[in-house]
Amino acid sequence: MKTTRKLAWAIIPLAVSVNLYADQQILDDLVVDGSACIGQDCVNGESFGFDTLRLKENNLRIKFQDTSNSSSFPTNDWQLTANDATNGGANKFSLDDIDGGKTPFTIMAGAKNNALFVASNGKIGLGTSLPVVEMHVVDGDSPTMRLEQDGSSGFTPQTWDVAGNETNFFIRDVTNGSKLPFKIRPNAPTNSLYIDTDGDIGLGTASPDAQLHVIDSTSTNLSTSSVLVENTNAARNSVLLELAHAGNSYLKMSNTEASPTVAFWLLGSRQDGTFSLTNNVGGQVFIVDSTGNITTKGTVTANNVLLTSDVNKKENFQTINGTEILGAISKLAISKWNYKSQSASEQHIGPMAQDFYKLFGLGGNDDKHISAIDSAGISLAAIQALYDLNMKKDQQIEELSNRISDLEMKTK
Repeated sequence: MKTTRKLAWAIIPLAVSVNLYADQQILDDLVVDGSACIGQDCVNGESFGFDTLRLKENNLRIKFQDTSNSSSFPTNDWQLTANDATNGGANKFSLDDIDGGKTPFTIMAGAKNNALFVASNGKIGLGTSLPVVEMHVVDGDSPTMRLEQDGSSGFTPQTWDVAGNETNFFIRDVTNGSKLPFKIRPNAPTNSLYIDTDGDIGLGTASPDAQLHVIDSTSTNLSTSSVLVENTNAARNSVLLELAHAGNSYLKMSNTEASPTVAFWLLGSRQDGTFSLTNNVGGQVFIVDSTGNITTKGTVTANNVLLTSDVNKKENFQTINGTEILGAISKLAISKWNYKSQSASEQHIGPMAQDFYKLFGLGGNDDKHISAIDSAGISLAAIQALYDLNMKKDQQIEELSNRISDLEMKTK
């Protein structure tokens, strides 16, 4: 075991020559019972105050020079540096990687209190000595974290800021005009935006059941919307919502009541080129084909219904024979009935589409439908034929009346 030795210097004889500038090598432990000053500007009678070790000169460095000579041992040299050695250099304290020629850690003079604080529990405070989470950033105005890709690896430079203040939490695209593509306002509801483990996104819910699931508990009437898609561009024509699919594409509207009359409606485009309205009760109840022909499974109640009848939109005109139509109508069976999808109390009067098609060769898209415009046209043609027939009858009656009057005059 090594022991501490205190050297008591005797009076050196004047005849002994002493080199005061020679290096001193101590081949044992060195214990200094007091303070030590190292540097060219240390003076006799140095006032240390509470300093135990003082470095004092115009270039202050502590170098850790590893002399390991085996390839299996680390040999990197490090240095603690106080201030740059050049005129106009930085007032700073740094840790230098001597062998690597890098300075991974620097503190600039004037840094505020607790600029970097590591608590006993490992939490890091930036601007605070009381970090309450793993990384706690404190500042008086918009504490910010910057992510800067500087181009040193060959990629396009790009800088982002992540920050927050009393107005909002935001992400700022610094490179492109400091735009703010993402914001969260203070007091936003819980789960305003939620991304589940399967990638489903919830707006207002932490249990999204679809790729995008919106829950709204604020809309109470028809003047407010749960989802609003608005185009503020001055262009008059714009597609605000598109549903795209290789097959049938539907918009589903469900009634979540306990026992709804209709649980859901499907509004969609079908592979056969038709546009349809379908529900879980009556199936496909309304169809519009590619040319605008409309087929409905139920009845149509007219209320200012306008049918396109512009002569400029028609062609292949043919003259009809009203008398023949009137004769055909006399053969048309008219009965009273109800649709199978309706109750027996919902009665209607009319012909069967098959009979109508057989007699007139007209009827929607096939022999199972009757076009409203065709039935109206047949009725008008029949009315004209009846009018002509009545006019002829009236003329015959008038002629007979005149002949009777002439005979009566002759017999007198």
